Formats: sequence, structure tokens, C-alpha cells
Amino acid sequence: MSSANEFLGRPSFGQARWLREQLRDETFGGILLLIAAAIALVWANSPWGDSYTALVEYVIGIPALHLELPLGVWAADGLLAVFFFVVGLELKHELVLGSLSKVREAVVPAAAAIGGMLIPAAIFLIVNTTMPEGSTDGWGIPMATDIAFALAVLAVVGRRLPVALRAFLLTLAVVDDLGAIAVIAIFYSDKFVLGWFLAAIATFVVYALLMRWRVTSPFIYVPLVLLGWYFTHESGIHATIAGVVFGFLTRVRPDPGESTAPADRLTHLIHPISAGICVPIFAFFAAGVDLRSFGFVDAITSPVAIGVLLGLVLGKPIGVFLGAWLTARFTRASLSPDISWRDVTTVGVLAGVGFTVALLITELAYKGDMALLDSAKVAVLTASVLAAVFATIFIRARNRHYAAVSAKEEADEDGDGIPDVYQEPQPR
Repeated sequence: MSSANEFLGRPSFGQARWLREQLRDETFGGILLLIAAAIALVWANSPWGDSYTALVEYVIGIPALHLELPLGVWAADGLLAVFFFVVGLELKHELVLGSLSKVREAVVPAAAAIGGMLIPAAIFLIVNTTMPEGSTDGWGIPMATDIAFALAVLAVVGRRLPVALRAFLLTLAVVDDLGAIAVIAIFYSDKFVLGWFLAAIATFVVYALLMRWRVTSPFIYVPLVLLGWYFTHESGIHATIAGVVFGFLTRVRPDPGESTAPADRLTHLIHPISAGICVPIFAFFAAGVDLRSFGFVDAITSPVAIGVLLGLVLGKPIGVFLGAWLTARFTRASLSPDISWRDVTTVGVLAGVGFTVALLITELAYKGDMALLDSAKVAVLTASVLAAVFATIFIRARNRHYAAVSAKEEADEDGDGIPDVYQEPQPR
């Protein structure tokens, strides 16, 4: 475990075990996400590309509820609500039990995550306010980190990455998602209707009370959550916000005699569905950019695309490094002996993989302009690939060191199932 004023120290054994379980599901989901996105790109640019567009735009729903939406919108508003529910659970865990639960330990990674959001957004705004035909509407696009895509990269080239760096990456992604949620709720929602919003708030209050009263029946919770999603959708606030609110309201501390808390049980049940089904399906519907009419070069050289590219590929690592380094200097926090500042930069480069949430914000920012929408999507896809390539280079350069740290973290000479490093006396 880390000392109180140590940055990127090894998490506790319980937190490390929880972390590995979370990241295992995300890694598998990231691989499916990449496959789904590749299929969509190939299909959209094939001779049968019009059939892909027709599928994305096919309308289905419940007329009586005025809830008739294209399949692409159902994927963004419905399936991603499940994803954001898991985000809410992870955020609650991090704030109550994890790396954000203690202010002294949370301040540096939180500052790194905030820097990793502000610098990319600033770069995007600078590019699009200084270049002709720029559009500042998509400033929120390069703020996001896709943990599933990033972990798919690690599954190939970074399996020995120390657990502290993996925890740091998850913290960045969770705080980024929180920032993206705030941005979506405040800046990318429209046609706000107070009555529906108050109805959604009522479902959140009832959910919190049911948690407090220790009600466990899914026959109560499932209809309530569906109502909350519907009310949020009708209020004009993006429906995914309901998911994160319900997740955040879920209890994470087990009661005496209770083996696991509701948040752990729901995470175990829903996380594989989110990572393995919901996010890949969204990627399939969102990533299919048709380049046949205007070409890759035209798409990637627009001010919007340049802003997204520079924001994710350069802004992310710069923001993460500066946020962490400046805060560490101010708070006199020291790096763990096994970690260097170049490792912090590596995680920042990997955080430039901004796929799922970045594509969602892209669709919200430019839904009225197909040319800018396609250009921004191409930039998100390209930037994510470039960030993955650069992160691979950085990780490869440190693989020998990471392998040595990993071997120390996993050594269990007494065979009791608990690595020896977690049984060593901790410094006071």
C-alpha cells in the first residue's frame, strides 16, 4: 500500500483485486468495440454502404409514448445509459472506497484528470477560433478517455503495466466520464421541460430511499429505473444522465453479515453486458463514417478534425502530466519508487484514446451538420489510433521495468493466495 503523501503507490490488496476484475471486463469489451467499429467502417464504405445508413436511421419505438427513435439514437440514448450506469457505480466506488476516497491521495490523480480535460478542450477552441470555417461547438469532444479501447491496447502490449498505473488510468477515465456527463447535461441537452425533469428527480429520490431501506427486489428497481430513463429523456436532458445518477445512488458499503454490497452485485451482473454488448453496439452504429463522397484527407484537414486530433493526441498527455506534476509539487506528494514521471506521461498518451464518449459528444455537437459530424468522427477514430500507437511505443520502451515491477507485485512464495508485497510491514 502507498503512504499518505505518495502518488501512484500500490493500492490495497482488496482494491487491486476489484480493479483487476473491472479491467478484465473492459479489456474484453474493448476488443469487441474495435471489431464492431471496423465492421461499421468497412460496411459504410462498401458498395452496400447505403444499407448501413438505412439501418442506422431505421425508426423503431413505442408510438403511444412518443418514443420513436432511429436505431442509432437508441444505441446512444438507451444502450449507453447502461454504460453510464456502470460509470456511476465505478465513480461511487472510487469516491467511497477507492483512489478518490481520501483527499490527500485523490488530489493529484484528480488534478491530472482535470488537466487532461481542460487542455484538450482549450486546444480545440484555439484551433477553431483562429482557423477559417472553424466551429467551437465540439469543444467537449477531446475531453473524453475510452477505458475499454485503452485496455484493449494494454491487453496486446502492456500486460505487465503495474497495478498503480492501471488504477491511475481507471481514475482518469472515471473522472473524465464525470466531466463528460456534466458537459453533456449542461451544454449538449436541449428543449428542457421542467415537469419531466421533476418527475425524473422523483424517481432518483425513490431509488435512494429504497437503497436506504435495504429493498432488494428487482421487480421494484427495474421499472423505476426505466421510468427514470424515460422521464430524463423527455425532460430534454440526455437520457444517459439517468444511468449515471442511478449508479451513483447505489450503496457500495456492505452491511454487517452481507457478503457483497448492491453496487458490487450489480457491477458483477451488468458490467459484462455493458462492456460486451452495449458499448460495441453503440460503436457499430456510431463509427460507420461514409468517406466515399468527400475522402479521408478532406475530412481530417477541417478545423474541427484538427482540433480533435491535437486535443486528444497532444492535449491529453500534456494536460495529464501538467495537472499531476504541478499538483504534486504544490502538495509535496512524492512518486512511488517504482514509477517515474515518464510513466505518468505514458498513461496520459494512452488516455488520448477517446472513443465511445467522444463519439457520443460528436453526435450531440454536430447532429445538424453532417459534414462536420463525419469530419469529427474521422478525427476521433484517427486520434484514438494514433494515441494507441504512440502509447505502444512508450510502453515498449519501459516493458522490461514494468515486467520487473509486475513480478514483484505477483510473487507469492508462501502460496497463500495473497502476493507477498501486501504482507510486508508498511511504513508509518
